[in-house]
Amino acid sequence: MSAVVVPDPDGGEVLIEPLDAAGPFSVGWAWGERRPTGRRELTLTLRYDGAAPAPATVRVSRSVAAVAGPWWLIPGLFYGENRPEDCQRVFPRFEPGADRPEEMVSARWGFRADRAATPAVLVWGDAGGAALIADEHSPLGPTGLAIEHEAGRATVALLFPYREFPVTYYGSALALPAGAATHVWQPGETHVLTLATSALPADRHAYAPLLREDRDLRLPAAPVEPWEDVAQAADIAAEGLYRWHYDPDPGVLLETVGFDREVSGTDGERVDRQAMHVGWVSGIPWAAALLEHGLRRGRPEHVAAAERVIGFICANLSPSGTFWGTWYRKSGWSQSWSHVKDALHARTLGEATLFLLRALRLRHDPAWEAAARSNLRVMAARQRADGNLGTLHHAATGEVLSWSGASGLTWVAALAESGDPDHLRAAERAGEYYASFVDDEFIYGAPEDVDLAPTSEDGYAAVMAYMALHRRTGAARWLDLARRAADWTLTFRYTYNVRFGPRTPLGRYGFATRGADQASPSNQHLHAYGLVCTAELVELSEALGDPYYAERAYETLDCFRQLLPAADGDLNAYRGMITERYYQTDCFQPKGMYLTLSHAWSAGVLLLACEQVLKGQGSPATSLTKMIPSVALS
Repeated sequence: MSAVVVPDPDGGEVLIEPLDAAGPFSVGWAWGERRPTGRRELTLTLRYDGAAPAPATVRVSRSVAAVAGPWWLIPGLFYGENRPEDCQRVFPRFEPGADRPEEMVSARWGFRADRAATPAVLVWGDAGGAALIADEHSPLGPTGLAIEHEAGRATVALLFPYREFPVTYYGSALALPAGAATHVWQPGETHVLTLATSALPADRHAYAPLLREDRDLRLPAAPVEPWEDVAQAADIAAEGLYRWHYDPDPGVLLETVGFDREVSGTDGERVDRQAMHVGWVSGIPWAAALLEHGLRRGRPEHVAAAERVIGFICANLSPSGTFWGTWYRKSGWSQSWSHVKDALHARTLGEATLFLLRALRLRHDPAWEAAARSNLRVMAARQRADGNLGTLHHAATGEVLSWSGASGLTWVAALAESGDPDHLRAAERAGEYYASFVDDEFIYGAPEDVDLAPTSEDGYAAVMAYMALHRRTGAARWLDLARRAADWTLTFRYTYNVRFGPRTPLGRYGFATRGADQASPSNQHLHAYGLVCTAELVELSEALGDPYYAERAYETLDCFRQLLPAADGDLNAYRGMITERYYQTDCFQPKGMYLTLSHAWSAGVLLLACEQVLKGQGSPATSLTKMIPSVALS
């Protein structure tokens, strides 16, 4: 049958078409009331009138004029072109007129809905946009989300059930063949599909109220039940860091340790990664959290371990005056995970420096302070006239090897929190430079391992940066940028509970995904790194007089107090071992699995958030900003 055109009462039209249908379908529809954002529910009743069973996919689409090229948003999954052209990491990229699936470059893409943090697909064209929203699953099977640009028209579509095209992304540069779910219609079979749609104004940030409203509508059907209270979760995470990741020789937090202590690698050694980054996946941020926990709980062994890790890092600066990137047991201090020789990554260095400043509030140490001063001084000196702080820095010479991306955002927070007026001015210049990434709704470059891909971690860095500037200056501009950055960050946060097979680990344990973040369009798994800006989101809510951002922070803490091994043997792990990956879709591993490696940052970021929240509990709302340390170098 040909497409059925359903006029939208608010303008525009929706097309319904059974793809590859062997027989006739009849379609009925009914519109719901208009919601405050302009969203309307659309209920479709479809009946298959063919004489014999036949497979068919129902496609619901909406188009806008986009001669100049569209801007896409599939929350957590697809942002604009999605992969900058010079990004070294290979994952799906949109390019008008392209059809190079072997390179994962195409003008049309289809995905299964569980890859998205909200099962929605949005587009902006020449004079506005359109959105389609559904549930992860329908009576016809798992839902699909699709985009297509052709002949000056940009189309978003829902597919019942899903189709993935032109290839299937599985987490590496080697794509899998296109895939699809199948529903075989029987003669006379009838199904009711529900979805929602809305026209969008030209402002790309118009997604924010729409997704916020959608999240509120999903809440009743997406409960999250933490396994432990906040204080117990802090104890578990701290024990995991100390018992499994801390090695006193020479004083490191090993990045990963295996759940199974009998498994060994090809060289007969355990699978534990004998390495430590100074920030990000290990190092100072999580040692600082362990320090705070040890002081609060009166655990001198935790305090001593944290001090030894921070001291070891501070005692080994690179020749250029910053921290190194990574320590390896076999080779010592070295560069970051970068394709560029001798490169140190700005985000990793900035995060280490920021949390070193916060650790100094807890413990004054002249060597720590000297390391912080050195890092701040040399990075501020490298700042470009336009405010850019650089992305890759040569370990020996300090030369900036790359200015691409927004990885310098973490340095904005560090410079602002140092207490030095000159550093604050440098932070403000950088804040102005990186504001364009926030305004463009496309922030990228933070994690070392995905090059210039947009990631949830870029959002966390932006929120922390602009809240630090607002905290130090009180300027409304920084608060507004923090709000916009938080809205973008929350597009990565799951608003629903993914369906898991009953025999998968996540299905068996009843893992609720609401509150977890998609790591990135490149790394499609759920992770807990969003806990790093728990205090900043609470602070943002206070400043705006809007509880929404704090609620989103607390739901993430609720989410990652699930699947905590409280005793040896729980989850096939040992007490305190915490995975970094929960597989909510088929990427890297089958849906419903989790990675059986404990990561230092996974325990560390949970511990950090727990300590921040415990610090704020029992206090008036106006005092919650004390969750963020006030730091000034003497």
